Amino acid sequence: MKKKIILLVFALLLIGAYFGYNYLYQDHRDIQAEVADYSVKASDFITEFTSDSETAQTKYLNKTIVIEGEITTQTNNSITLNNSIFCSLLETNPVSESQNIKVKGRCIGYDDLLEEIKLDQCSIIPN
Repeated sequence: MKKKIILLVFALLLIGAYFGYNYLYQDHRDIQAEVADYSVKASDFITEFTSDSETAQTKYLNKTIVIEGEITTQTNNSITLNNSIFCSLLETNPVSESQNIKVKGRCIGYDDLLEEIKLDQCSIIPN
């Protein structure tokens, strides 16, 4: 009887360890393959965050979003839309400033100090 209890406890620990490992080390999301949860214009997106950042973060945080806006700043790996939405790009794309584009990415938060919305894993959607 004692051996059965020890075997049962060991089996439960093994099963718990398996599910715990899979929960902690999930596969990475493929944002480009996901369907966007929201599609918004950059000006509306900025207004939502500046008027009530907590509600906007609850709504958009960790969601896949398509944003349409004007490029105001560009580097090799990032672009900024409408001076307030920082997008970290997966790949370097030839785009020019003052161009209107659509970007798909994951919202990772709002920086109150810089008043900047941050997205990562972004890619430019061709028109």
